[in-house]
Amino acid sequence: MKKIALLAAMTLSSASFAHSQADNTHVQFSSEQCEVDFQNDVRITPDELFITNSNNNSKLRITDNGQVFIDGAVIALNTEQQTAVANYADELRAKLPQVANIALDGIKIAGVALEEVANAFELKEFGSLSSLLKDVESEVSETFYQQGAFVMGEKTFNEFGSNFEQQFEERIETAVEGAMMESIGSILMAIGSQMSNSGGDMAAFEQRMKDMGQQIEDKVHMQAQNIEQQANALCGQFSVIAKTESQLQQQIPAFSGYQLFNLKH
Repeated sequence: MKKIALLAAMTLSSASFAHSQADNTHVQFSSEQCEVDFQNDVRITPDELFITNSNNNSKLRITDNGQVFIDGAVIALNTEQQTAVANYADELRAKLPQVANIALDGIKIAGVALEEVANAFELKEFGSLSSLLKDVESEVSETFYQQGAFVMGEKTFNEFGSNFEQQFEERIETAVEGAMMESIGSILMAIGSQMSNSGGDMAAFEQRMKDMGQQIEDKVHMQAQNIEQQANALCGQFSVIAKTESQLQQQIPAFSGYQLFNLKH
């Protein structure tokens, strides 16, 4: 029984960010898997965008109409340059928050799996797991959304995926084990009911359990694949942004040192 619950809960958090290591197609939001390195820090508000150079802490600010300031000093731009900057800022505003969205979607998938297990065995104690998922969801939101702004830094991009995956799995496993111990009475009753439905046939009972686990896995597998596809697509879009940043540096030399993405090759 524990294996079924853990299979449903555990495979999802990793699938949300990556395939199994065994199939050699591991994908995460990190510079190891994407074709770009993420550098510097960015803060996006509804009206402005700030990029902080991680080496000297100098700040580049882009307003909603494409004006550029570096450490408070305005950078003179012609109309074409200003339009290019505004388009670049809009692209960052549209793409970067998708990192947080994908992580949050992964948590929701884990919630679906746990709910399926709880419903199958009438485990009311699994309600505590819902609280855990809400806590994790809040932690993710607070990582990326601070004081009304979206924020992401080099460390966040490079470490969030793998660290979150490991921490999430460990916390889910511990919580599931605790819920299973608290629910032992309900579990035994559920097993008895399932065996009764199988006419006392142990082989039939085991098959019912196997089928139930497979149904749960199948239900979430497609959603997990969709999240992974989004992650892969987003890495590709980051590569496009890296090229845009290179062009901006050629047009506006003052942009040098403030790019967020750097193509590896």
